[in-house]
Amino acid sequence: MNGPTQVKVKWDDDGIRIDRWFKNHYPQLSFGALQKMLRKGQVRVDGGRVQASHRIEAGQMIRVPPMPDPSDAPKPRAMSRADARERLAEMTLYEDAGVMVLNKPFGLAVQGGAKTTDHIDALLEAVSPDDARIRLVHRLDRDTGGLLVTAKTRKAAQWLTEAFRGRTIEKEYWALVKGVPQPLEGRIDAKLEKAGPKGQEKARPSDDGQKAITDYQVIEMAAQKASFVALRPITGRTHQLRAHMALIGTPIVGDGKYGGSDAKVDGLPQKMHLFCRRLVIPRPGNRPLVLEAPLHGHMKETWKLFNFDERAKPEWPEDL
Repeated sequence: MNGPTQVKVKWDDDGIRIDRWFKNHYPQLSFGALQKMLRKGQVRVDGGRVQASHRIEAGQMIRVPPMPDPSDAPKPRAMSRADARERLAEMTLYEDAGVMVLNKPFGLAVQGGAKTTDHIDALLEAVSPDDARIRLVHRLDRDTGGLLVTAKTRKAAQWLTEAFRGRTIEKEYWALVKGVPQPLEGRIDAKLEKAGPKGQEKARPSDDGQKAITDYQVIEMAAQKASFVALRPITGRTHQLRAHMALIGTPIVGDGKYGGSDAKVDGLPQKMHLFCRRLVIPRPGNRPLVLEAPLHGHMKETWKLFNFDERAKPEWPEDL
């Protein structure tokens, strides 16, 4: 490559971080070298400077400076397709020609990083056919379990991405929180902004932040010690549910980042008690896809301990 070029973002790459995009398309470029290019403004998106964490959108133009020789790319050990297929099969709740829905385990990252090589995206890459990349269309935190949707075709990726971005997908999470929210049902409308040192950013309330709305209702209580709460995110900000529950004084159990010591309950594992339980996905020319994931791992054990109803069906008021 003799000089910088402009590369258009494809649908297959919609929503991923810019550093992940470079890793996928230019594996010979080290993360440190990319960071230097970003600092100097040599890499731009639609003419503007961005950081490594910036998420790109289909149709945007990325300015790509001259790249090192591809022969310099590291050659990591390839994941076995058979092993990846077996692991994904254990997680798969639903699959058709265009969509595959997983019940993600707690503690498994969705995407990789500098020190993370075992993640959902690597499994998808290992089992993807040569002519079609199975791709993520939304994300969950590493320590959150539950429903995770992937697209098997470009057409499916397009309408799913638009549905998540356009907030036409109904989402319901289950959580165990410390204490009992008051009132027992309500709406949290508090703008959030990302702040803090690199690698330790947190979502915090701010009048200058992005609009963030969460509906909640208490389903069951363990005295005043903890509560089984259903959460309905109306918007989709990073760490929104975690930040909002901490804001009203009932942090999610196990969420030390937002709840600190207040997120601990004696006798329970100090692991995140947050689970994507239900999704209702509109489908073009077809009935909506209604998905529910059964609890597993430490949350299932906690629900058994408190005798909470794993078949609970929260009803959300239209005028809340």
